[in-house]
Amino acid sequence: MRFASRGSRLALAQAEEVARDVRAAWPGLDLAVTIEVVRTRGDALTDRSVAAIGKGAFVNEVRQAVLDGRADVAVHSYKDLPTDPAPGLRVAAVPMRADPRDVLITRTGKVFQYLPAGARIGTGSGRRAGQLLRRRSDLVAEPMRGNIDTRLAKLDAGEHDAIVLAAAGLARIGLLDRVTEYFDYDLMIPAPGQGALALEIREDDDATAARLAPLHDEHSAYAVLAERTCLRVLGGGCNVPIGVHAITDGDAMAIFGIVLTPDGTRAARMRWSGPWRQADDLGETLAELLQSIGAREILSGAPIPPTVRFATRQPREAEGPDGAWPAR
Repeated sequence: MRFASRGSRLALAQAEEVARDVRAAWPGLDLAVTIEVVRTRGDALTDRSVAAIGKGAFVNEVRQAVLDGRADVAVHSYKDLPTDPAPGLRVAAVPMRADPRDVLITRTGKVFQYLPAGARIGTGSGRRAGQLLRRRSDLVAEPMRGNIDTRLAKLDAGEHDAIVLAAAGLARIGLLDRVTEYFDYDLMIPAPGQGALALEIREDDDATAARLAPLHDEHSAYAVLAERTCLRVLGGGCNVPIGVHAITDGDAMAIFGIVLTPDGTRAARMRWSGPWRQADDLGETLAELLQSIGAREILSGAPIPPTVRFATRQPREAEGPDGAWPAR
C-alpha cells in the first residue's frame, strides 16, 4: 500500500502510525508499505497566514497524489480538510480519535490563570486567540506559523511567553512532557475534527477501502461528522474562528460550539444533544442555534450587540453525575 503524506515530523508520524495499524490488521498479507512525501502550498508559503493561502492549504497536493495514482491513501489531519467533498475521492476510514484538546506550553511553567498581564501567546489560530482573549483580555495573542518543532523553538528563544498547540500532535511525536496545562472544553472548544485522522482514497478503490476497514472507529467518525456538518452549515472553513466539539456517551451525543471574533470581543456559544447516530442533524441544529444568537453576524462582520456570553443550555441527558460533561 502506498500512503501520501506531508513531510513534516507530525504528518509522517501519523502516516507511519496508520501504516503500522494496517499491517497489524492484516498479518497474513505481509503488506509492503511506502510513504510518498508531498509538499503542499501550506508548507511552501510559510510567510503567509493559512487563511491567505486559501482552502485546502495542507491537503490539495496530497489529494492529487492519490488521484494521479502515485498513492493509494491520503493521510490527513481531519481538521485540515475543507468541508466540500473532493471529486473522485472519499474518506474510507476514520481511526480512533486522539486527545482533541488544546494545550498551553509556557516558558515559566505558569498556567493560564496565573500568566502575567501582557504575556505574549503565540498562535496562528483565530479560534484559539479569541477564546483566550475572551477569558483574559489583558494577554496578547501573537501570530505564529510553522510546525511543532519550529513553534517550540520560537518559544524557547523567547519570541513568545507561551504557545497553544493540539495535544494530539504532541502525543504523536512524543512531546507531551512539554505541556504546561490542558485546556478543558469549557475554556477552549477545539476545532472541528481536531485529533482525528481522515484516510482518503479514490472513490472506486474498493480493495483499499476493505484493507482500511479494520481501522475505522464509528464513534470518532460520527463525532467528526456532527462537527463538520455544523461547520458546513455555518459556512466556515478550517481557518474561520469556529470551535465545535462532539462527545459520545452511550447512545447520546453532546455537541457544543462557539463562533467568535479573533479578539474575543464578540462570541456566540451554544450546546445541544441527541442520539449519536443522528450526528448530521445534531450538527445542523447546533449551527442554526448559533446563528440565532449572533453567529451569522460575527462571520459576516455585521454589527451585533456585545458578546453573547453563556448563551447556552446544557441538556440534562448530556450531563455527568455531578453536572459535568462526560469525560469521553
